[in-house]
Amino acid sequence: MKGLDYTLLVIGIIGAINWGLIGFFRFDLVSFLFGDMTLLTRIIYAVVGIAGLYMISYFGRIGNEDEA
Repeated sequence: MKGLDYTLLVIGIIGAINWGLIGFFRFDLVSFLFGDMTLLTRIIYAVVGIAGLYMISYFGRIGNEDEA
């Protein structure tokens, strides 16, 4: 489970960096590397979104660790 956690955390961080680039510089790194809304670009965005949704579960696990 820890391997999945770390993998999805890294994907989430990469997604956050991409959003930072978009916000500060209007530069979308994913579209630059893989094309504007190609199938691969959309898959990458979907994986980052799923990673973000999975990271919501960290809140519950952080609370459980504090009680132990």
